[in-house]
Amino acid sequence: MLFPAIEFQSISRYFGAFCALDDVSFTVGQGEFFGLLGPNGAGKTTLISILGGLVKSHRGAARVMGHDVTTDYLNARRRLGVVPQELVYDPFFTVRETLRLQAGYYGLLKVDDWIDEILHYLGLSDKADSNMRALSGGMKRRVLVGQALVHKPPVIVLDEPTAGVDVELRHALWSFITKLNREGHTVLLTTHYLEEAEALCQRIAMLKNGKVVALDTKDNLISGVEPITVRLKTNGLPESWQARVRCQEGGTFLIELARYEELEALLAALREAHITIDGLSLEETDLERVFLRLTGNTAVTEEYHAI
Repeated sequence: MLFPAIEFQSISRYFGAFCALDDVSFTVGQGEFFGLLGPNGAGKTTLISILGGLVKSHRGAARVMGHDVTTDYLNARRRLGVVPQELVYDPFFTVRETLRLQAGYYGLLKVDDWIDEILHYLGLSDKADSNMRALSGGMKRRVLVGQALVHKPPVIVLDEPTAGVDVELRHALWSFITKLNREGHTVLLTTHYLEEAEALCQRIAMLKNGKVVALDTKDNLISGVEPITVRLKTNGLPESWQARVRCQEGGTFLIELARYEELEALLAALREAHITIDGLSLEETDLERVFLRLTGNTAVTEEYHAI
């Protein structure tokens, strides 16, 4: 029987009276590159913490490759590698010692060849014998990625792995992770860089206030919004279209259409009102627009905070 790589079944979690997760259910298939998105406080990190066994849900079950994270924790954890948001490290070890120690937790002793490969792909080869406390923040984050991968888990969870890191690391990390995904590893990614999710993920779930508000392929999500930018010589629109304006800058209006057929109705209304069009363009829909529409969040470029 082929189990899902990750399964969340009716997960609910409270912190006092606050409901962080409310009946969250979805699965991630083996070999998928899956995106988990949501605004600040949506519950993403709490969900990942439940998967990793750091937090217990009040209701529901979470499984990794068919193994329950609570009742079969050892098997679930062995199949999972998590890259956390926080920089957690032991300052008394070198990079190589840190990775060897992590491998030892899983009973792996002779892994230097794989460690060398990890160091190479993450740009850490020249830092292998450097003490962890001497590394920059970006270098420490690379080591966290290496720790999550050192036992070659079939399921990799990346909780905002490129937050606050340089472009070089971002490219090196995604090159390595996409290589592992092509080789069959399942990847679950949370990120506040929506262009990353759009470029990498095949399916996406969006959380808002602890609930799943969207779950579909990237293409299906994007196809649901068809915005059109209308440039006018005058600062006005027919009254019947005012409610459709998403934003306005001077005489430029951004209007979201439910379908392309509405374009003719808009043009007819403009002609009837004798409004001259200075320019008209159809903007390509991206994941950011879908995110804004579904979550009502306007601070897309801000880093999300964990709850």
